[in-house]
Amino acid sequence: MIARPFVVGGDTSAHASVHHLALDVLTKAGEHVRLIDDVEAEMLFEEAAAPLLAMEQELLELQIDPEVPGLRSPERFLDSAFRLQRNLSEALLSPETFLERSLSGATEFYAKPPNFAHPELIAATKNEHRNALAVSSQELQRQYRREVDLAKLLAQLFRAYANLLRERGSAPGRDLVARALECVRTDAALAEKARVQYAVALVDDTAELTVGERALLQAVFGTIERAVPQATHPRPRVEVFRAETQVEEARWIATRVANLIEQHARPGEIAVLLRSASVASAYEEALLDRNVPVHIAGDFNPFADRRALDALALLWNVHDPFRHDWLLRTLEGSALALSDASLATLCGDSTERQTALFEEAAPTEAAHHDPERSVRLARNVLSGECDHALSPLARVRIERFRAMRERWVEAQRRLAFEDFARLVWSEGLAREGMPGSARAQAQQRALQSLLSRMSAYLATHPGADVAALLADVERRAESDLESCEADSGEDAVLIASVEAVRGHGFEHVIVANVRPGAFPRWYAADVFHFSPKLGVIPRDNVGDAPTARTAKFTYYMYRAKAREKYNARDRRLFEYALSRARSTLCVTAWGRPTRAVSAPEFLEELR
Repeated sequence: MIARPFVVGGDTSAHASVHHLALDVLTKAGEHVRLIDDVEAEMLFEEAAAPLLAMEQELLELQIDPEVPGLRSPERFLDSAFRLQRNLSEALLSPETFLERSLSGATEFYAKPPNFAHPELIAATKNEHRNALAVSSQELQRQYRREVDLAKLLAQLFRAYANLLRERGSAPGRDLVARALECVRTDAALAEKARVQYAVALVDDTAELTVGERALLQAVFGTIERAVPQATHPRPRVEVFRAETQVEEARWIATRVANLIEQHARPGEIAVLLRSASVASAYEEALLDRNVPVHIAGDFNPFADRRALDALALLWNVHDPFRHDWLLRTLEGSALALSDASLATLCGDSTERQTALFEEAAPTEAAHHDPERSVRLARNVLSGECDHALSPLARVRIERFRAMRERWVEAQRRLAFEDFARLVWSEGLAREGMPGSARAQAQQRALQSLLSRMSAYLATHPGADVAALLADVERRAESDLESCEADSGEDAVLIASVEAVRGHGFEHVIVANVRPGAFPRWYAADVFHFSPKLGVIPRDNVGDAPTARTAKFTYYMYRAKAREKYNARDRRLFEYALSRARSTLCVTAWGRPTRAVSAPEFLEELR
């Protein structure tokens, strides 16, 4: 066997590279584990949390008071708990270690609390939270008991989640890394087996690696030798632009990109970088209006793309037309474009229904229940009972849709899923843009990405039916953990989050939406934090608490300088975005500049 280099990063995420190495190690150790993404991991986490949040026997056995910080808002509690679990796993901290440090940290903090009356602490605390520092010894004791309960609950939740992952034979990458590292440390031969097929390991951007990923690479390949490349080109002069609205900013960017292409710049050498690609649609639309080819990468949810949602709506219309949210999306979409009046007619009762022989008693004011509300729209669309009340054009369109759906239902029984989806989308979706245009290419790219993701789900879930597939996709469309990778083989302008272009440079870079709240983003404290020394730190008081915030959290925010560190990380990310340009560099924003109290004004600092 010819040894080849093992490349970490480069054209793929450094995390993804190490995750596949971990999977390879576990396979050699005889473990058969399926690698899952964060969205599926979050679903399993919620499944593991269901018994605990229902306050079943587990809480009674742990002797936990049900009035635990964060549980009044279960959804927020689970979001924060899942983020904490991810951080603990990346730092190689087990649930047992978490609980041990949480209990010792709580004991140490509350046994000898800091001086809550210190002038610097009071000055650094907002007025509305200063009353959290005026606590008695009895109140501190009460907060201590709540904190211990929270730590026990979280530890039990993390253990239940780990057990569920092992039971299902699945794990996200970070958990695979922890398990692979444990296997390598237990059996040194596994490291040799993994290393023998690689001549050398090349790691791009080691700063992106987590503690666990770095430890696994060292366990397999030995000590990591660092080489810091020198900059080969100076940073170009920065041009700044601030618009009044985001639409104006997007149009300015589109005009500049179009001018660069007219000056013979390749679209693939141009990048529009954002702190988060979740807002990429506004800039994509402006570029498509100028017929500029575009693709998106980073934390952009391809399932939430409007083109993907239109395509999903058609599949839902075939599978379950009584899902009226999806049916309405189709009826008011570009292909059918029914008016509000037509939709209101389809949502109402048919005027040709048989009149009742006896008048019903007049409903009371409290009788608002409509037993047919959940079926009326789909019934009218499928049966045609209200067709006579529609305008001639609307009637033609609804009859055409009804006929197409009948063909699709029949085709679903005989075609493979991919062929069925292509048939439905080719007949039911409105074409965007002229053939060959940037807008037409963008629509095809969105549909192909959606189809590839759905086919991958069916391949990894052999027993899944269309109902399970659509339910999974619907959940993913609502998740903020989805992302998409850049297509390095396509000559198109890249709109991406900064973290998605690590290790890549471009001739022309525009760093957009650089305003407080977007870049840098507002700092929002989690429901609870964790410190190796202080343990778990709940944000909210519960029960008979006299204040909204806990004293420990208020102190921690001052001591850890959480907001300042958060803004500093975004500042480093901003500097990294600027360093991606080789020839031209622009920084844009919209709206009036702020006083930079809660977050810095990066664009104004460049003037």
